[in-house]
Amino acid sequence: MDTNKLVINMINKSKEAFSLAIEIYNKPTIKYRVEGFAFFICNAWELMLKAYLIKKNGYNSIYYKNKPDRTISLSECIKRIFTNNKDPLRLNLEKIIELRDTSTHFITEEYEMVYVILFQSCILNFNEKMMAFHNVDMTEIIPQNFLTLSVSMKTLKENVIRAKYPEELSNKMLSLKKDIEKISEETANNPVFAINIIHQHYLTKDKSKADVIIAIDKNSDDKAKIFKIQKK
Repeated sequence: MDTNKLVINMINKSKEAFSLAIEIYNKPTIKYRVEGFAFFICNAWELMLKAYLIKKNGYNSIYYKNKPDRTISLSECIKRIFTNNKDPLRLNLEKIIELRDTSTHFITEEYEMVYVILFQSCILNFNEKMMAFHNVDMTEIIPQNFLTLSVSMKTLKENVIRAKYPEELSNKMLSLKKDIEKISEETANNPVFAINIIHQHYLTKDKSKADVIIAIDKNSDDKAKIFKIQKK
């Protein structure tokens, strides 16, 4: 077994799987881009990490000791390489693996609003580890600007979800959102786990700088106030 050739082949396949993950996610005509991204990004990580284990510990290190004809799972690779179970990178991958493993079931379009903050971190983490483990710079294969995902600007609203889906599904989706938010807080909003998307709004009189044009109508039924300074 030529392990050097095997490692090169695995890295090449990993790079291709990574490219496919980004291409699928950023293509607006594909409806299953969340599931597709999860599948290919996990495949990319598994190949990359197994190549690293072979380089470090030899060919047999990617097989189960009691099942020598079966290679270890991605989850097992992660446990062996990222031994700290509180590592934000490991937590990020474990959540995405969870999505991949359940994507054969009914997945709604709103899952994108929950997972995209994990996906963006996962891409940057992959680039960093590919360089650290294999001295491969993914920005030489995919331009840096294409490593930013095209994200939905919608937010996940509880009342909308509960009105749209059955109780079991809506509860699962909202519970997942809270779980990710909790981990973000526990990791001090570490961008290695999740890159949060923040929307900021401000008023301007310059129309060329405005995304939305509004007017103040004193006869409107919807009441609002404009504050000149922040108030608590």
